[in-house]
Amino acid sequence: MMERIRAFEEQACLAAERDKLVLGAIHPSIGQEAVAAGIMHNLLKDDILLSTHRGHGHTLAKGASSLAMMRELLGREGGCCGGKGGSMHIADFDVGMLGANGVVGANITIAAGAAHAIKLLGDNRIVVDIFGDGAINRGPFLEGMNWAVVFKLPILFICEDNQYSATTRTSSMTAGDGAAARAVSLGMQSTTVDGNDVEAIADTMADIAARLRAGGPPELLHAKTYRRTGHTSFDPATYRPANEATEEEKKNDPIKRQRAILLAAGMSEAEIQSLHENAQKEMIDVLKKATDTPFPANETAFQDVQDIGSPMVEAY
Repeated sequence: MMERIRAFEEQACLAAERDKLVLGAIHPSIGQEAVAAGIMHNLLKDDILLSTHRGHGHTLAKGASSLAMMRELLGREGGCCGGKGGSMHIADFDVGMLGANGVVGANITIAAGAAHAIKLLGDNRIVVDIFGDGAINRGPFLEGMNWAVVFKLPILFICEDNQYSATTRTSSMTAGDGAAARAVSLGMQSTTVDGNDVEAIADTMADIAARLRAGGPPELLHAKTYRRTGHTSFDPATYRPANEATEEEKKNDPIKRQRAILLAAGMSEAEIQSLHENAQKEMIDVLKKATDTPFPANETAFQDVQDIGSPMVEAY
């Protein structure tokens, strides 16, 4: 899964930069693949997921079609949102992916609402809400978590901490001890995990999911990782110290770390390389198919758009 996520984003970045096929920004999660793969490994199809503007990996790992996702990024027919959501607003209700969100932190309160609905329905589903370290400094973080604790909702809040809020080092603009400490202050159980260790994330998530399904209170998971690219595919990230990203790739890349573990466990180099090559081939083919797909017909432009009349008339 980590190989598939990385290959998808590499092709998406090529589509945006080389071929100018994507209108708007692509926000890659290269270097953060372990969070998506480890978390989604423990979710059921009808569990609910909400994500950030950097949500390709989460969506793919939740079970969405790579071809439907690429078509969505290119605004084509057959996109998972009909070509209208684009990179930052991908959703796929068929796999429980309620949506990514281009507004930092906005998904937190939406996730709390989804979890409240599940509790009222009496379902055994759980909600996972993923946000970045920059989101913890916005109002929805406190509002959503407070609501979840007060009403004992079946939700896991995940801070995917890649150390940068857009172009600013998060630690330079965050008071106190960060996401985990803030969750504890609300009476929420909080766990910190190495966000580049996919097995540690999967094991931790298995325990949390079991507690939530058994009726346990909401929790927070703080996954510390690193964003190897700039904020967008076009961002050269000159605000970072020289060689920082290179050193992270050498020492802390989640795919390289897992390869070493698999080799030590007896998997052959050829088997591991085959996984890599299969993922690359899949996503190269996906981009070609998406590029060859036509744009939606003009008459579909106003489908899915609600017109309730003038707000002045309704309000007054």
